[in-house]
Amino acid sequence: MSADANTLLSLYEAISEAHEALRPQVSVTPLSHSAHLSALTQCQVYLKCEHLQHTGSFKFRGASNKLRLLPEAQRAAGVVTASSGNHGQGLTLAGKLLGVPVTVYTATTASKYKVDAIRALGAEVVSLDLDPLGVELEGGRQAELQGKPFVSPYNDPQVIAGQGTIGIELFQQQPELDAVFVAVGGGGLISGIGAALRALSPKTDIIGCWPQNAPTLQRSLEVGHIIEMLEDETLSDGTAGGVEPDSITFPLCQSLITSTVLVSEDDIKTAMRDVASGDRWIIEGAAAVAVAGMKKLAEQYRGKRVAVIICGRNITFEKFLGAVQ
Repeated sequence: MSADANTLLSLYEAISEAHEALRPQVSVTPLSHSAHLSALTQCQVYLKCEHLQHTGSFKFRGASNKLRLLPEAQRAAGVVTASSGNHGQGLTLAGKLLGVPVTVYTATTASKYKVDAIRALGAEVVSLDLDPLGVELEGGRQAELQGKPFVSPYNDPQVIAGQGTIGIELFQQQPELDAVFVAVGGGGLISGIGAALRALSPKTDIIGCWPQNAPTLQRSLEVGHIIEMLEDETLSDGTAGGVEPDSITFPLCQSLITSTVLVSEDDIKTAMRDVASGDRWIIEGAAAVAVAGMKKLAEQYRGKRVAVIICGRNITFEKFLGAVQ
């Protein structure tokens, strides 16, 4: 069942409160017009530069909001999470700033670069030989056993509200957007942005973008319930993996996403190259998924204003070079 109007209003109110409360810890990131992508697609393309957020991704927003709202006793005890990289980095930095110890459960297949960055920020890291969803479920179990809060990367209304502050910034920076393109993993980012824009700019289309190799939530939305499926390897490691069976993001996505688009690995590589050559930025695979999705649907928005969420930059230089050459 999709989210009702009261749920969406409550989420928007939480986003609005977070938007004010998180400053100056969370940066307002630029919305940059891309002359190169605009010429390429014949749309007016704006890039929301979340790769310039602290820790190199949007995840710092939701993590900061969650820890801000925890009772003092829970902060002192510490928190547990599961992450392939960006959420772990964002939560660990937020914890460091607030004096909250953080334990991060991760898969042995996670990016070594991202895991090393989590450790460097001061978290305890526990690597498990499980798929990403299995790591999430085990992380949640361990948090319960230890009596600590589990901070989900997406299945948490306070985390979603933190991510949703991007939606308010988008509206303030460019109130006449026709569409916003967002890469989707567990659905927390697009749920937050979608809830903000549904309240502020209901005419703006919310487009969910997935790699063809890892479309679990997209397929779940198609069939009307959360499914499990085998995914193939993808450059978009930040969006890969299954979704918790009871995730609150599922009904939110049902209500808020206007349409979905799948992109190939070649599409992702080309998008990374486009942004590097035209805008001079290194972006990770998940960010390129949103760029590729915009390019794929560009004909529908010709002459219109569209925003693409550049959700992160955390990719090794060697992997980036391999993708764009």
